[in-house]
Formats: sequence, structure tokens, C-alpha cells
Amino acid sequence: MTAATSPRLALVLGGGALKGFAHIGALRALAEQGIQPSVYAGSSIGALVAAAAAGGMDVHTMAERAIALRRKDLFRINHMGMLMDRMQSRSIYLEAPLRALCDHVVPEGTFAELRTPLLVTSVDIEQGMEVVWGTPGLRDVSVRDAVYASCALPGFFPPGMVNGRPCIDGGTTDNLPVSIASLGVDAVIAIDVGIGDVPAAAGIAQQGFASVYMRAATLMMHALQSRVLERWQGPPMLLVRPRVSHISWFGFQHTAELLQLGYDAMREALGDFDKVLGARGGIFPRRRVSISVNRDACVGCGQCVAQAPHLMAIDASGKAFATTPNLEWSPADGSFVRQCPTGAITVRSRERQLTPPSALAQVGVG
Repeated sequence: MTAATSPRLALVLGGGALKGFAHIGALRALAEQGIQPSVYAGSSIGALVAAAAAGGMDVHTMAERAIALRRKDLFRINHMGMLMDRMQSRSIYLEAPLRALCDHVVPEGTFAELRTPLLVTSVDIEQGMEVVWGTPGLRDVSVRDAVYASCALPGFFPPGMVNGRPCIDGGTTDNLPVSIASLGVDAVIAIDVGIGDVPAAAGIAQQGFASVYMRAATLMMHALQSRVLERWQGPPMLLVRPRVSHISWFGFQHTAELLQLGYDAMREALGDFDKVLGARGGIFPRRRVSISVNRDACVGCGQCVAQAPHLMAIDASGKAFATTPNLEWSPADGSFVRQCPTGAITVRSRERQLTPPSALAQVGVG
């Protein structure tokens, strides 16, 4: 497959609250290269940006609206609900501001009326199941309703009704919906905004319940997403991870930086795009790395072996070692490195040593 054959491409945009503004910068980089997706898919804020793109909004307009957005435009405390209903209140924040944002950005009409196919994930909170709006049989529903529901972070915003179903944030079960988006396409471009990279968060246990909840949600989504990517058997995928882990989920003051980080990450990743188009499968970009274990630090807990049995083992003295110390891996590989409780595992590129955790993203440690 070559670029000249006009392959069918799925663009998948992951959730990540305001970190999702990085998606807009990534879209700008794709537009500059003339890369046009055949299908868009998204979860949470990724669904919001994907819907805007599928509806024909240009990236300049998206960027302007993102920069203009202020906290008061999205977060308004549900004072009456929390006062009157207390623990029975459906949410901390009011529904209306998020609804207004969706109406302002997302096209009117149904999925069936869009010129470019769009897939939006949500979770039916009563049935306990993922629902992907825009798939066959689920196209004659309001795009705006589906996007609101996909953005309705549990506890923060009320669930949204979509075709009679009470639905919540799609990131609850599928924050980067690559599997459903990969059906019938030749390649996937997936943008993960901050779920693949989960650095340490000192002092988080002493912060408010919202911070603890968001930290727990991030860890949960990271674990679910890692399992999907580590077992990837679909078409070739370009996995793009803008370096946004230092920015908070709701940092309104970082919009311009996020736009630039998304643009830079996509520009860098597109250097491997021809390899993606020429591959039969796998996740790109791929980088040559080496793995070593500090035997003095290793306590032999076996956690690395449990998570990466194809790569790690325990020797006769009870210490972990890499069965294949020199290899190539993608951004989806290496999540087990972060899970070592003593930090005994070191990853190096063939050119330079990487210092965990932040630099691990350079060679794709998930």
C-alpha cells in the first residue's frame, strides 16, 4: 500500500478533558499534509473534536473557539441540586453549559446525515454496556446528544439521554476506540492525550476528592487502553502521544501550549507514515531500545513477568531479567516498566539513555 492508492484512514481521538485541545493541533498537521480521514472516531473530548471535524469545521475555527473557552463557560456548580438532593444529586456541575458547548461545535442532525462517517463512544449506565453511536443501526440519532453523553464525566455532569438510553462518558470503558474504528479501513491514526503516560503524582492522596477521582479514572483508563494496544491485531496504526502529562485535566490556561504540542507530536509521527502505509499490521513509530534490570534494586516480585511474560523472566537467584534485551517497540509497548515497585528496570534507546518516567515516552513506553 502506498499513499498514491488513497487508503481508507480512520482517525481516532482519545479522551482527556481539556488536554484534548491537542487534537486540534494534530488535525492542523494532518491538514497541512493533505491527509483526509475516511472515518472519525472519538471518546469524550475526542468525540467533540471529531464531530466538529466530521461536520466540516476548519481547524482555525476550532483553535479560536478553544482559546476563547473559559472555566465559567463549562463549569457551573449545581448549587440547587447539591443543596436539595445532597448525595442524590446527579452531578457537581450543571448540564446546560456542556450542552451549549456541544450545540456550538457539533453539527445538527443525525449521524446518517454526516458526509464523513463518525463514531462516538458512550456507556449505557443502566445496561452497563458500551454503545458506539454512528455504527450500523445506531446512525439515526442526534450527533449532539451522543457527543454530550460521551463528554458527561460521571459525577461531574449528568448522564445524557441518547435515543432513550441514559449514557455517560465513553472513556469509562473505551477511551481510545481504535478497535471499532479499525473495521473496514486500511490504517488507523490514533491520538492519545495523556492516558498512555501516567507519571507519578506526589501528594495526590492529600488532595480533594475530585483530584483523587480523576487520578483513579486515569489509572483505570490507562490499564484498559494498554490491554487493547498490547494485543493489537488490526490494521497498521500510527499511535501519536503528545507530551501533555504535565498539564492538568482542566488547565484552561494551557490551551495555546496544547495546540502546539498536538501539532508538534503529529508532525513528528508523520515521519513514519509511509512505514504505516506499507505495513500489514503493527503499531508505529517503532524504535530500537534495550532493557536492563538493576539486580541490586530488583526484589523479585514478578510483577514485570506477570505483565510481560513474553519479555521478562525470573532467574534462579530470584531476580528479573529481560529475555530479549535488545528489541524494537512502539508507543504501545513497555507499560510494565512503570509498574516495577522499585524502579529497577531501565530502558535505553540505542543512541542515548532514557531516564524514567517522562523520557520513556520518547521510545514509546506506555
